[in-house]
Amino acid sequence: MSWFADPEIWLPVAFAALMGLAIMIYVVLDGYDLGIGLLMPLVSDAEKDRMIASIGPFWDANETWLVLAVGLLLVAFPLAHGVILTALYLPVAVMLIGLIIRGVSFEFRVKAPAGHKRSWNTAFFAGSLMTASSQGYMLGLYVMGLEHTWLNTGFALLCAALLMIGYSLIGATWLIYKTDADLQRKAVAWARRGVWGVAVAIATISAVTPLASPRIWDKWFTLPQLIFLAPLPILSAVLLIALAMVLRRMPMADDRLAWSPFALVSGLVVLAFIGLAYSFYPYVVPERMTLYEAAAAPGSLAIMLVGAVVVVPVIIGYSVLSYWVFRGKATDLRYD
Repeated sequence: MSWFADPEIWLPVAFAALMGLAIMIYVVLDGYDLGIGLLMPLVSDAEKDRMIASIGPFWDANETWLVLAVGLLLVAFPLAHGVILTALYLPVAVMLIGLIIRGVSFEFRVKAPAGHKRSWNTAFFAGSLMTASSQGYMLGLYVMGLEHTWLNTGFALLCAALLMIGYSLIGATWLIYKTDADLQRKAVAWARRGVWGVAVAIATISAVTPLASPRIWDKWFTLPQLIFLAPLPILSAVLLIALAMVLRRMPMADDRLAWSPFALVSGLVVLAFIGLAYSFYPYVVPERMTLYEAAAAPGSLAIMLVGAVVVVPVIIGYSVLSYWVFRGKATDLRYD
């Protein structure tokens, strides 16, 4: 029997893949503008304007992927949505407040009188800090099975700090690509330090995830899976070393290879995400509920798939268009 003959099997997998794709793209794209928000206190007022200009045309579209991911979780896996949101209610609330503060401060800092601009810059940093740290906390608690214990909470707090370092690295590499002169040199220095923080983050989560679940341990460390999966950590190490070597030579003459640090970091995110997805499949709530148990009725999923086939290409299309129109170095952000 063909795999596609049973919609109770392939439809949940299709929606899980779509939701995973949305989260992965969100981490890369909104990760760099959250990282730039975290780096804002380290520069002068003029450089703050340049940093904001580098994300201005894109940040709204970047957050669309988060809306899509949460929306898919709600409509395609309603049972899991209830369990996950119940366990993560407080950090989700902090994240939403942080996103609101970021959005308001982003718009108001441009229009505000000069004397108030510093306050809105501080608010933008605070909103970025709340959003990034709450997302890291949720990742840590998810890895530990959404159980609230002192040990799990401590690991979730560690993940919050590590994800902020990761976002700062993505933000710094985006600034290397979109800026020049002193700000670009500062971004190179931030990125050089951030590489080692991200290496620690990947190693920590990769070590703790199989220790938290015997099932995940068996998926990674038994033969022949151990051999088949070896390219993932090896390729991650290669990308980290390549990133460190490229950053050591930057900035280069004629801005050569300025795009490469961001591309290498994006590759690391993709590999890390593939590793996590493999670890947790087929569970959508770790060790408690598979995606097949949590999925909506096949008839409902089929109708929603029609909508997804229309909506997702539209999101991809306008994202690609905005990045094409505003390619090149960032210029002054103007609203008149």
